[in-house]
Amino acid sequence: MMETQALDFPKIDAVLRANGTGEVTINGTSHAIQAEDEAAVLSQALRLITDTAAQLGRPVRVSTTDPDGQGLIVVSPEGIVSEAAPAKPSPRRQQDPAQAAAAPAQQAAAPVEPAAKETPAPAAPVTFTEAVNHVQEPSTAATAATPEPVTRRSLKETSFLVSAPVLEPATRGWRGALTRLGFRMEPSPDELAEREDIRTVSQHWPGPRTVAVVNRKGGANKTPTVVMLSAILARYSGAATVAWDNNESQGTLGWRTEQGSHDNSVLDLIDSSQTLLSPSTNAAEIARFVHHQTSDKFDVLRSDENEEGDHEVTAEEVDIAHQVLTRYYRLIVMDSGNTARSANWRRMIHHTNQLVVPVTAIEDRAEAARLTLQTLESRGGHDAELARNAVVVVSESTDAKRSMSGDALKRAKDEARRIADGFAPHVRAVVRIPYDPALVNGPIRYDALQPATQRAWLAAAAAVAKGF
Repeated sequence: MMETQALDFPKIDAVLRANGTGEVTINGTSHAIQAEDEAAVLSQALRLITDTAAQLGRPVRVSTTDPDGQGLIVVSPEGIVSEAAPAKPSPRRQQDPAQAAAAPAQQAAAPVEPAAKETPAPAAPVTFTEAVNHVQEPSTAATAATPEPVTRRSLKETSFLVSAPVLEPATRGWRGALTRLGFRMEPSPDELAEREDIRTVSQHWPGPRTVAVVNRKGGANKTPTVVMLSAILARYSGAATVAWDNNESQGTLGWRTEQGSHDNSVLDLIDSSQTLLSPSTNAAEIARFVHHQTSDKFDVLRSDENEEGDHEVTAEEVDIAHQVLTRYYRLIVMDSGNTARSANWRRMIHHTNQLVVPVTAIEDRAEAARLTLQTLESRGGHDAELARNAVVVVSESTDAKRSMSGDALKRAKDEARRIADGFAPHVRAVVRIPYDPALVNGPIRYDALQPATQRAWLAAAAAVAKGF
């Protein structure tokens, strides 16, 4: 009801930034806001908007922009805030398809009267959404005119439990800030999408799951992909998760992650496999062979880092190590070398439930990724199915970012988009990851990433989890 009274004049735009600043623009006049936190910025912005509505004596419409996206709200002269989105059918009722098709014509012929005219006594102020929901409910008189026949039902077929999930209010951006001020606002589509990704990666599946991260070309972001997927799956699901460096000789996963109080590797685990598989061995014994990541909550099984050693992991040793790890972990994320013909690489594929192909947005890395998928597809059977169901993760090139040139940055994004579009018809999912300096060198930590990068990796992990 409030929205129908609000006009397009004056044009009001409100910007809320996460750094404690904001801006309200009213008919081209800008009012900059700086405060201690997001809530204080919002309070000042609402005061400006409410004053404008009070001067006009009617509600005003406000276009909002925040780190979570854009939206539209309505603010009354009394400071009441409501959504300005189109009304949605009540989630408690299923609309008949025929009625849905006829609804626009019916509404055009007979506009719905405001809810206040249906109520003889004065009612408390309601938001626009509440008013629309009230109108959508069938009237008591209409219900009484066509009584439903009473049918006796079994108590087994009746339940008083509410099965529909409760939609929690918004927590981010303008909507979240308004919620914290007492206005219950629905989350934005972006926040709903993020919640769904979190729900997906938080699930548990019966039996262990193995993810293989592969690309025949070095420098394709295999190790950062292994770390990020392991961190997100471990953090959100709480499931025991291990990242395993299955390089045939010496890999780099141990260099990009924390080291524990020992220097044991996969060879030490294989040597102790009989003890680790013994029914009398407790779960804590695995800590002697893996390196726990204290902030990201997963473990790392390193490859052999003995510079003088020349041992190459065999297919049989992959079987042994995998048998041990599936006893102690629910999720296994495997790093890999660059040789798709090696015995340990092929045996890794045999144990894989979900394939992930990382690629930086550079032509030779993309071509190597294509050839990797083509090789698996040509083998048929389980290998081909993994290729068709693969998730490709395309990361922006670091070279363009180092130059900090505007044209170079645009070219990097365009190239990442072009490569992602090229893979999309051939695999189950493609996710693009923005450049982040925290992924370039040194130990990788999820908390060190920029928010946009964290969100992109969450989407990638959700795409992987959907394949479980």
